[in-house]
Parts: sequence; C-alpha cells; structure tokens
Amino acid sequence: MTELKIQHLLTLSYLLSKGAKYNYVALTSSSLGKNIHKSQQAASKHLLELEQNKFITRIISGRKISVKITSKGFSEIVKLSSTLQKSLDSSPSHVDLKGTLISGMGEGAYYMGLKGYTKQFKSKIGYVPFPGTFNVRLDQKIHQESIKQFETLDGIKIKSFSDGKRTYGWVKCFSAKLNNTINCQLIILERTHHDDSVIELISKVCLRKNSKFKDGSKVSIKIEINS
Repeated sequence: MTELKIQHLLTLSYLLSKGAKYNYVALTSSSLGKNIHKSQQAASKHLLELEQNKFITRIISGRKISVKITSKGFSEIVKLSSTLQKSLDSSPSHVDLKGTLISGMGEGAYYMGLKGYTKQFKSKIGYVPFPGTFNVRLDQKIHQESIKQFETLDGIKIKSFSDGKRTYGWVKCFSAKLNNTINCQLIILERTHHDDSVIELISKVCLRKNSKFKDGSKVSIKIEINS
C-alpha cells in the first residue's frame, strides 16, 4: 500500500480546507503553488503524484483543473492526524535541567524581601519566599539553550513596581522540583546580572539548609510548563 509522502501534506491540507473532501475544487497549479509556498512546477508535480497514488482524483478541462480528495487520501489524513494528536497528548509538559550549585552575589535576599514583591508572591504563588535565591549554573549547552524558552512563556507574573526612588522589574515564576523532592519556583527576571548559564530558584524554605547542598553540589531541576 502506497503511503502518503510528507511533501504532499500541505497540498492535501489546502485542498481539504477548500472543501475537496466532498467537492471537486477548481484550481491552477500556480494558485496552488502560491498557497502552499511552492513553485508552480512543484505544485503540479504534487498533484500528479497524488493522483498516481490515488489520493486525489482530477478532472482536467483545458487549463482548468478540478480536484477532489479520495476516500484513501482522506483516510491517510485522518490517520496522520490521530498519530499527531496522540504524540501531542503524551508529550511531557516539563523541562529537565541539570547543573551545579554556586553562590550568588547576595542581592537575592534584598530583592526577595521587598514589599512590592512579597505581597505579590503571597497572593500569586501562595507564600512569601525565603529571602535569598538558590543559584544553579547550567554546565551543559543543551540546558543553557532549554532555559531560553522561558523568556517567552507566560508563567506566573509578578509585576514591576516603583518605590518612588527606583523601579523594580517584573519576575516570572514557574513551579519546579529540586532533585524530584523539594518544591520550589524557577524565577525569570526582567533585570538580571546572570547570563543563560545561571538560573535562580526560590522556595518558602532555605533550599541550601533543607537540601544540605553546598557549592559544587550537582542538582537536577524539573520545571513544569502550563500549556
């Protein structure tokens, strides 16, 4: 049995959106190419190959082409859709990171204790964090790249505020677990002195004391992503 080729999916998807499951849809190879962002020649080849493999039927009258998806073609689309949906449903909704515990610059305790932050932390994540951050250096490139996506994810937003003298940036929080046991939050800061190789965690308890980690300890962090 001939299987549907990946390069033909855009063509079939476009035809389906135009009603070609039940109707013959009039088109030209140039209009099809424009809509699937391919050349006229490529679009014409798609139609020919789809017809040869009995995924579509065509009626050609002069320069006009009318196309309809066959039951075989539609069945292949449904099968692919089902496979993709299962993959999406089973996809893990967390990011796993590994790194090394390091000392911070001592600023975390000051910022975490500001009322403009603590009131919001209490109402939005349910607790006032222990003053200070747990700093982890991501040693591997794959983890440094993975953390970048959190800059564009929503998270729980702690809004920026001003005390009349200066403005303090926003903070985004993501639920996490340290070494699969200790609940904490990854924080992404609008303003930070760290690059992508260092992440900061907060918790209602002192993570160093509770975990008995010290500088140089290897740790793992699982961060939840709300889809």
